[in-house]
Amino acid sequence: MMQSLYTASTGMLGMQTQIDTTANNIANVNTIGFKKGRAEFADLMYHVMEYAGTSTSDTTKSPTGIEVGLGVRSTAINKIFSEGSLKQTDNQLDIAITGRGFFKLELPDGTEVYTKNGAFKLDQDGAIVNSDGYYLIPQIVVPPDATSISIGTDGTVTVVQPGQTQATQIGQIQTTNFINPAGLHSMGDNIYLETDASGQPVESIPGVDGLGTLRQGFVELSNVELVVELTDLITGQRAYDANSKIITTSDEMLQTTNNLKR
Repeated sequence: MMQSLYTASTGMLGMQTQIDTTANNIANVNTIGFKKGRAEFADLMYHVMEYAGTSTSDTTKSPTGIEVGLGVRSTAINKIFSEGSLKQTDNQLDIAITGRGFFKLELPDGTEVYTKNGAFKLDQDGAIVNSDGYYLIPQIVVPPDATSISIGTDGTVTVVQPGQTQATQIGQIQTTNFINPAGLHSMGDNIYLETDASGQPVESIPGVDGLGTLRQGFVELSNVELVVELTDLITGQRAYDANSKIITTSDEMLQTTNNLKR
C-alpha cells in the first residue's frame, strides 16, 4: 500500500482541526471577552532509508539522507490573549480590563473561575454577578437605595445614596493574572479554570504588578479579526482539497499498478 494514502489522510485530519478552530473563532466574533484560538501542527516521524553522512566511498560521505515523512499531527490549539477592542455601552456595571488580567468568579459549588467578560449585573440581593449569576470575587453588594455606582480605574467601587453629598466606598475589585494564560482550561460561557499549565493565580489591584486598569461603561470585544479568519478558512480548505487530491492520485496509481499485473 502506498504510504501517501496514509500521509494525506493525516493532512486532511489536520486541516479539519484548523477549519474547526477557525469556525469557532468566526462563530464567536461578537462574544464579549472571547479569545481566538490557533491550531498548531508538527510533522510526524520519518521513514529513514538512508542517513545523512553515510559513506559513499573510502573518502566521501553522503551530504544528505533519504527520509520520507509520514504526515502531520495536531499539537495544540493555542489561545491568543491579545486585547480586543473596547466598546462603550454607558452601562455602569459594564467593566473592561485595559491590559492583562481576569475577573474572578465563584461557581455555585465554590469553584473559582476566571473571565474576561466584564458585562456584570445585580442579583436580587444587590450582589454583582455575571449573566449566569456567578458572584464577582471579592463579593460586592450594592445598597438597594444607591442612586449611582462608580468604578475607578483601580477597581474602587463607590455609590451615592439619598441624602449624602459624598460617595461611599463599598468594595474593591481585584483582577487576576497567570504566567501562562494559554494554559487555562476553557469551560465555555466565557470562563476559564486554572490548571497546572497556567501556573498559580496572582491577584492584585488593577494597575498594579503589570495588571491592566479598569474602564467603567465599556466591554472588551473579541479579538477575532474576520479578514484573518476568512483567509485561514480559505487556506485550510485549499490544503484539505490538496490532500484529498493526493489520495485520489495515489488510488489511481495503485489501480494502474494492479492493471499491469493482469
